[in-house]
Amino acid sequence: MENSNELKYRVLIIYDITEDKPRIKLSKLLSSYGVRVQKSAFEASLNKKQYEKLIFELDRYVGREDSIRMYKLYEDSEVITYGKADEAIFDDVIIV
Repeated sequence: MENSNELKYRVLIIYDITEDKPRIKLSKLLSSYGVRVQKSAFEASLNKKQYEKLIFELDRYVGREDSIRMYKLYEDSEVITYGKADEAIFDDVIIV
């Protein structure tokens, strides 16, 4: 059972993977952690254990010409979107 007071990391993961197979596998992995916000970008809200596990898992998807970047965002980081953009909604967020 997750502790509701547990520290959460809000992260943005972006990637450029040239080969289809590892790119599809990475997309499936990231979908299990968060939500797709653009074609090669995911947002997630992770506890420390999930965050550390994801860092460990990402390494296996990177080839010599590929890149993955993960940005840790502050809880109060402002997100401004233009154009078509669905808002990322996480299980632990309640809007009143």
